[in-house]
Amino acid sequence: MTAQIYEGPRLPPLPESSYDDAQKAALEDFKQTRKVGFSGPWHVFIRSPELLTHAQRMGEYLRYRCQLSGRLSELTILLVAREWTQHYEHGTHRGHALKAGVAPATIDAIIEGRRPEGLADDEQIVWDFVSELQRTKRVSDTTYAKAYAAFGEKGVIDLAGIVGYYSLLALTMNVARVGPPEGEKHLPRFPE
Repeated sequence: MTAQIYEGPRLPPLPESSYDDAQKAALEDFKQTRKVGFSGPWHVFIRSPELLTHAQRMGEYLRYRCQLSGRLSELTILLVAREWTQHYEHGTHRGHALKAGVAPATIDAIIEGRRPEGLADDEQIVWDFVSELQRTKRVSDTTYAKAYAAFGEKGVIDLAGIVGYYSLLALTMNVARVGPPEGEKHLPRFPE
């Protein structure tokens, strides 16, 4: 794997003092809705306040109230961050994943782009579903049936929603060149 030279942010955080009324309203809505700091993708999305408001509300549901457990949700987020080589998303959610019960060896395997050994049954289903969806842009009937049996119809939709939502955040942060949070490393890029 070749290392990417980090060129710095294209869209650095704007000072709050420069926010227009729509941006101030979006920030206030964010603070009332979310349990996270205003960093990472949100500094990018503030440039489109209405998009910020809708995106963060979807994320609030998917992160805190969806059908999947925190462990499976965080596993999914790490797989998406790895697919997009999104440093901030990975760096932020690595710690959340560890706290939620994702094994360190699983996280290491994700970073290296390989299937982890010793996955629990539900983790294997998530791995197969997310990997297949990201690589082929669909899931096979076999993969769908396993996910449906494990998580139900709502769980399958929430799983796909997590993939889509965190892909939106990842690609937006990649356009803006958002780097990892302080103390976290850049993910290695896969050969293109």
